[in-house]
Amino acid sequence: MRASTALNNYLDFPYCGQVFKLDRERIHLKTGEVETETIYGITSLPPEKASPERLLRLNRGHWGIENRSHHVRDVTFDEDRQQVRTKTGPQMLACLKNFAISLIRLFGGKNIASMTRALAASSTAVLSMLGI
Repeated sequence: MRASTALNNYLDFPYCGQVFKLDRERIHLKTGEVETETIYGITSLPPEKASPERLLRLNRGHWGIENRSHHVRDVTFDEDRQQVRTKTGPQMLACLKNFAISLIRLFGGKNIASMTRALAASSTAVLSMLGI
């Protein structure tokens, strides 16, 4: 990762602290094929508060959240095809899905999809998890 403040005076972006460039490399485990990608970003954090190493940690933390939460909701609960789009419905459903995922993980569930199916088949299992 490389970061710079050289563009700060040229960018029409409020609160620009620095820009960064990140080169990524992925190896597909099945084929061994190597794929590279370059991304660019802007952050409000100045170099004194975010070195390139810290920016890399922040970026990885973001993807950790994405892979641990959003991806599970998209795949297991098919969230992208959900039809609820008005008022507080989408936010409430997201909260309930996050609660279900957290509860499964709290009780040691590794595979959210299979645990969801098992719990859907037994309402008493869900109640006992909740202590009811």
